[in-house]
Amino acid sequence: MFVPLHDTNPLKSIRHQYVTFTIIVLNVGIYLVYQSGLVLPANAYTGIAFAVVPAELFSTSPWIGDASLGPPGVIAIPERLTLVTYMFMHAGWLHLLGNMLFLWVFGDNVEDSMGHLRFIMFYLICGISAGLVHSVMNPHSDVPLIGASGAVAGIIAAYLMLHPKVKVWVLALWRIPIKINAAWALGFWIGLQVLNIFIDKDGDVAWWAHAGGLATGALLILFMRRPGVPLFDRTRGGA
Repeated sequence: MFVPLHDTNPLKSIRHQYVTFTIIVLNVGIYLVYQSGLVLPANAYTGIAFAVVPAELFSTSPWIGDASLGPPGVIAIPERLTLVTYMFMHAGWLHLLGNMLFLWVFGDNVEDSMGHLRFIMFYLICGISAGLVHSVMNPHSDVPLIGASGAVAGIIAAYLMLHPKVKVWVLALWRIPIKINAAWALGFWIGLQVLNIFIDKDGDVAWWAHAGGLATGALLILFMRRPGVPLFDRTRGGA
């Protein structure tokens, strides 16, 4: 419903959002090299090898980590490691673009609130938690989970708790530019994720992963932000 474009919410503690930028570059680079077919031949098994598959995550089967049992030409990795690798793979360029837009618009201020190193930990923990929640809620699923959505959901929750009053330019319905409070834009997005858990149980979107990332981000921002950084800042910014 709302595609974020821009917020004018200046950085206060860091000079540049180096981690946010690096994460975006990594995601785009991995997609271009391994999944787009522009550099290496596109291989359907590439995404599967680095995806979280709940049935395999909770299985005692030895195939993950044993390359001889995996698809030809694909390097098998320990299944637990996929809780990290899955968040750097995407199902298509629209999937990638949507996640990276949210990360670019909102990630810098969350990084600013806690510093570079803590933000790296924050991002990874949110993504890992999202993968685990999805797997726990779908323990027998053999459908691969990929994408940065869970980690980005953690950033959305943190931003909403830090800067709910900041004005954000968004595209409503993908075509109408409007300026609204972050609380409206992100609150609507969060509500949509929760609603779809109950009404879109058989869809191809990992709603439980989004919920896991949101809950983790909301919890972590309580104690990972810098001392003196307030919650629910009333600053509106200049968007």
